[in-house]
Amino acid sequence: MHTLGIVVPCYNEEAALPETARRLSLLLEDMQNKGKIGADSRVYFVDDGSSDATWQIICGLSETYPFVRGMKLSRNQGHQSALLAGLMHARGDCLISIDADLQDDLAAIESMLDAYAAGADIVYGVRKSRKSDAFFKRWTAEWYYRILAAMGVEVVFNHADYRLMSRRSVDALREFGEVNLFLRGIIPKLGFNTATVYYDRSERIAGESKYPLRKMLALALQGVTSFSVFPLRVITFLGFLISAISLLVVGWVLWVRFVAGEAVPGWSSIVLPMSLLGGIQLLSLGVIGEYLGKIYMETKQRPRYFIQEVVARDNPESEE
Repeated sequence: MHTLGIVVPCYNEEAALPETARRLSLLLEDMQNKGKIGADSRVYFVDDGSSDATWQIICGLSETYPFVRGMKLSRNQGHQSALLAGLMHARGDCLISIDADLQDDLAAIESMLDAYAAGADIVYGVRKSRKSDAFFKRWTAEWYYRILAAMGVEVVFNHADYRLMSRRSVDALREFGEVNLFLRGIIPKLGFNTATVYYDRSERIAGESKYPLRKMLALALQGVTSFSVFPLRVITFLGFLISAISLLVVGWVLWVRFVAGEAVPGWSSIVLPMSLLGGIQLLSLGVIGEYLGKIYMETKQRPRYFIQEVVARDNPESEE
């Protein structure tokens, strides 16, 4: 039987963790009874520098449930870094990542394991629909995936971070050294055999969303600038386009001045082009600056996280 590791990134999830652990306990017991996973399967809670009692609760859960393991990062590094830390240090023949709020349907895990047993190294959990989301979030999320695809970024539509990965795909992920993490774009680049499991998303079991609009926009920008040079090419295209228009304007001005003889002093022909060019220049500098910032952070090669503490680890010598 396969050993399963479930990685659960946590940030200020004190309200949700007790119920999360209870449901995962029932899931593991059921999967073991069906002979789909071994008794040494584990759940790894990764505390991403929470400011509430999340770590204390994880420590308590490790005493209550023998399958619970906990990792505490030295500070808040963000969801993607916490998820990566769990994947890099969790043990198991296959690993499944899921959020602590359990909005992703746990019943899909059995289907993921079936796909893994059939030969898939990566199994994506994909939402059937976004009917449960508010109109604004549903509309922006779906268009974001479409825009990423149009820019050449390889992503799975409506897939977040609910997935199964085999041990060899996790080992391959280890070779990627990006500081600016966007796992939804990195993992499709691994190749290997993939499968998709569809599920319905539920409401949070407790607490509030840890992904407000600001963080969602930051993640969206990360996905675009980490995997696509399309914005830079748009700037180049705008440069050629505006240069061509400028040449036409120059020709028109010369014709009015020397042929038509109807030149009339006015501010519009000066102010409007200056405003247009100034806005485009500032926008272009902003986009270029974003890419330069990414390069700046990557060249520093800073560690992506530090693990401050671990609870109930099986064998310290075998952990990486």
